[in-house]
Amino acid sequence: MTWFLLFVAIAGLLMVMARESGAKPAIMVLAAVGVVSLLFASGTLALVLFIAAGAVAAAGLPGFRQSWLTGRMFDTFKKVAPKVSETEKTALEAGTVGWDGELFSGRPDWHNLLINRNTGLTEEEQAFVDGPCETAIAMCNAWDVAVERADLPQEAWDFLKKEKFFGMIIPKSYGGLGFSAKAQSAVLQKLAPNESLMVTVGVPNSLGPGELLLKYGTDEQKNHYLPRLADGREIPCFGLTGPRAGSDATSIPDTGIVCKGTYDGKEVIGLRLNFEKRWITLAPVATVVGLAFRMFDPDGLLGDTRDYGITCALVPRDTDGMEIGRRHCPVGSPFMNGPIVGKDVFIPLEFIIGGQEMAGQGWRMLVECLSVGRCITLPSGAAGAAAYAVGTAGGFTRVRRQFNTPVAEMEGVQEPLARIAAHAYITRAAVNQTANMVDNGEKPAVPSAILKYHLTEFQRQTLADAMDVHGGKAVTLGPRNYLGISYAGVPVSITVEGANIMTRSLMIFGQGAIRCHPYVLQELAAKDNDDQMAFDEAFFGHAGLIFGNAARAFTQALGLGRPEVPFDSVSRRYAQAVARFSAAFGLCSDAAMTTLGAELKMRELISARLGDVLANLYLASMVLKQWYEARPVESEEELMSYSLQLLLHRAEKALDEFLLNLPNRPVAMALRAITLPLGRRWHAPGDDLTRVVARAMSTDTALRGSLLEGAWTSVSEGSAQNPVASYNHLLKGYARAEGLYRKVAKAYGKGELPVESLHPEQRVESALEAGLLSAEEAEFMRDYEARVLEMLTVDDFAFDAFARNQETLVRHSAA
Repeated sequence: MTWFLLFVAIAGLLMVMARESGAKPAIMVLAAVGVVSLLFASGTLALVLFIAAGAVAAAGLPGFRQSWLTGRMFDTFKKVAPKVSETEKTALEAGTVGWDGELFSGRPDWHNLLINRNTGLTEEEQAFVDGPCETAIAMCNAWDVAVERADLPQEAWDFLKKEKFFGMIIPKSYGGLGFSAKAQSAVLQKLAPNESLMVTVGVPNSLGPGELLLKYGTDEQKNHYLPRLADGREIPCFGLTGPRAGSDATSIPDTGIVCKGTYDGKEVIGLRLNFEKRWITLAPVATVVGLAFRMFDPDGLLGDTRDYGITCALVPRDTDGMEIGRRHCPVGSPFMNGPIVGKDVFIPLEFIIGGQEMAGQGWRMLVECLSVGRCITLPSGAAGAAAYAVGTAGGFTRVRRQFNTPVAEMEGVQEPLARIAAHAYITRAAVNQTANMVDNGEKPAVPSAILKYHLTEFQRQTLADAMDVHGGKAVTLGPRNYLGISYAGVPVSITVEGANIMTRSLMIFGQGAIRCHPYVLQELAAKDNDDQMAFDEAFFGHAGLIFGNAARAFTQALGLGRPEVPFDSVSRRYAQAVARFSAAFGLCSDAAMTTLGAELKMRELISARLGDVLANLYLASMVLKQWYEARPVESEEELMSYSLQLLLHRAEKALDEFLLNLPNRPVAMALRAITLPLGRRWHAPGDDLTRVVARAMSTDTALRGSLLEGAWTSVSEGSAQNPVASYNHLLKGYARAEGLYRKVAKAYGKGELPVESLHPEQRVESALEAGLLSAEEAEFMRDYEARVLEMLTVDDFAFDAFARNQETLVRHSAA
């Protein structure tokens, strides 16, 4: 009886806690079971339950606790709470909180995610993607751009300007295209097979003068620059990174000193700039430079402020003292990128973006713009690269035969093929759904960091897998190699817009822990404002959340109290798993912040693992939303399951590693008992799913077509031949070809064909002579084999094609 009543008390408390129903129901449960215990069972148990009810009443009833507990807690909190710097506050205030906040809460409300459906592109936007984008990508062969020219062809530059590719974010009222975020993403996904082209178009439409002018520029600046940026009369770049500061704008050493100088023949107050920038995309050809620097007014020419902080200005290329035009050589594809140096460059104050009143607002301007730009440009490139890998790797492995079998039927090859398909599926869902959030008014700061890190890492894995299944075809560079240059250029995406290591270890959880948490920001604000009542509300709401997440994480891990989710029977269990891990993540986040305090900033591996949990839950949510909105094609259910099992496996693995490494071991063991009471349950996708997905992406199926939707699949009429179009053509004839392959191979094995018929073409002719193939079948196979051989062929060059050192050539020739 005693054990039964104890079980009832615990079960009742768990139900109350999981629903966060407040203190009164918990008190009633404890008191009721205590009375029954006193009457029919153990007085000791009753005493324990009454004490527990009293403790809940003391902490949970506002009037009771505020008289004696809140003040003491507030005094302690003010002593131990981490100090948030002004630059950190600016970063935390940038952007908006959306689905990332729901995941931090431990009780994600799926309706808040599903309410804004992705309605796709407008007719005008779709026509641009299907028309000018197809023309632009067909103009640019990767080998020609990266090796022969180290630049886009002049006709491509002219076309990009004519069709206003550089003005996608600029409103039509200023002569731009005024495209949605979804359309910008679709354009970049289409252009992704050529990294130089994608970067050239993407950068002016991301963090740079155009976006900064739109949001902060004066009317005069907008009216002058935006039309010229839209039609390509001005090519912009933005100088932020330097030899020592990298992307950390808060520590840049470049300065702008307020002083008097001469401009247009008149003495005016302006800025004397001294700066050294590196890795600036489009700098070698830019006509106007956006510049970030630290602004000082030592002589008080503008007022009492001496250190204004980070400031952004626009500087024309031909300004005296600015050295610009030299180039760096980015690995893989040497797009236009280079240094800018300025020595005593004088500019008037009106060159400050937004005018003098925006002096010192550069850090806020940059982080607010970056929160949107980071989740569009590089993630879209990753999505396009993944789709391209699906098209090429799936096609190549189907037509490439070993041991008289398509290598796509070998399980060792099917594993990376399925992984490529899943990465493409996840990446597209994340990019498209997050862009849709932007179009609905959100500025997703934390999701932008998630997408930047995880999707570019997916891109690295995807292209490595694609290279592996191609073998010698992909490691031999030349015009026919459609993967090698993109593979070599992956480190660029990994490094720019914040190096991935730092993004993972500092930004995702580091920013989200305060920005997205339901209560932490309120608690810190109460501390800064010395507002005890606001602290009381936030702190004890926070306490209720902790207990609620503990109850939800524990019960749902045991399969009890699964939340209601608005998904079909196929995807429901995955959504419920996301909700369960959301509760576990929320609990572990609070435990890390409580036990480590300010030290958590320095425990980057702990922060990184919590960020991994959050990121994989976010990506899984995007896949679920895509599934919810789409009309699935054949085999998409298997791909959806493969993708979500992969993401949930990664999330659980990150949670397990966090628990293994949390310094406070008693807390870690308690968290493990609550969040993983049955151990790890989500495994990597199994072999059956792998086989289905790999075969579907390497044959002419609706799933392959779906994965290639929005990719460059048309037959090229330009200088760049499209391998995806070639493979799609071959796959349409594959079923017939495979039957004929088997027929001829069987005859050869039986000795019905000459033993010297070793080449496929020889066997076809021998089979025709033997009457095993009709004339029409033989003609089909001749054409099919010729197309296959063209796709398998690699380039070769003259002996001296690559040599720069002529002495070496002479020495070899003499030998």
